[in-house]
Amino acid sequence: MASNCHFVGRPPVIAAGRGLAVALIVLVLLAVAVAATARLGIARAALTAAARATAQLAVVSAVIVAVVGSWWLTIAFVLVMFTTATWTSTRRIDPHGRRGPVAFVRTALPIAAGTVPVLAVVLTCGAVPPTGIAVVPVAGIIIGGAMTATSLAGRRALDELTTRRGEYEAALSLGLLDRDAALEFCRPAATLALVPPLDQTRTVGLVTLPGAFVGVLLGSGNPVQAGAAQLLVLIGLLAAEIIAVTATTELVARGHITRSPGALKAGSR
Repeated sequence: MASNCHFVGRPPVIAAGRGLAVALIVLVLLAVAVAATARLGIARAALTAAARATAQLAVVSAVIVAVVGSWWLTIAFVLVMFTTATWTSTRRIDPHGRRGPVAFVRTALPIAAGTVPVLAVVLTCGAVPPTGIAVVPVAGIIIGGAMTATSLAGRRALDELTTRRGEYEAALSLGLLDRDAALEFCRPAATLALVPPLDQTRTVGLVTLPGAFVGVLLGSGNPVQAGAAQLLVLIGLLAAEIIAVTATTELVARGHITRSPGALKAGSR
């Protein structure tokens, strides 16, 4: 018997049929009902998010075949993902403020800083083949991780500087430079954004089997291939998010990523 074992036949695949539709409806209703009962204030947001996800994935599924068949369309699609991620992070960092082009560009910097080197490494090393069908999902995962890290690091760093303003000014009075004083307070708060990816990387296979692993298995890959794909995604995500958090913290400390006066007033109420 061969040492490398493979599945006999094709592994079970999630069917896009009546069962899936019923399951999705029940899960959405369950989430909304619990959120409403617990008065979390996100019942409507959860319903809207589910509806948006359904519509967006339906559109993506319809165009993905054309996109992955052309390098130009693949690049354009990745740029759309990057633009959407940047806009989302800009809104999360300063939810009540003006979101002009300057704020957009400054928020784009840490997301790009985390995404570009990771994609360059995996493509240059040949870990991901230079085809649209491979680049689009990997780029989406990395961009999404950098987006989340940027949003959380930016919000937490700015919150810390706001709530500990007196300590920050005291540090300035002792002779610290603006950047150094800001880093003393915003860096520890911003690094909390790295707790989820660190925990996910530490516990993979023991607590969870994340999406890339399950996706390869459902796509008729074997467990070794699934493990390799998941390891690449996890390490790539961790690197991208660490870079994004570092860049975000530096931009906050230097005063390039700020919160508008309107946002400060809203946050103090």
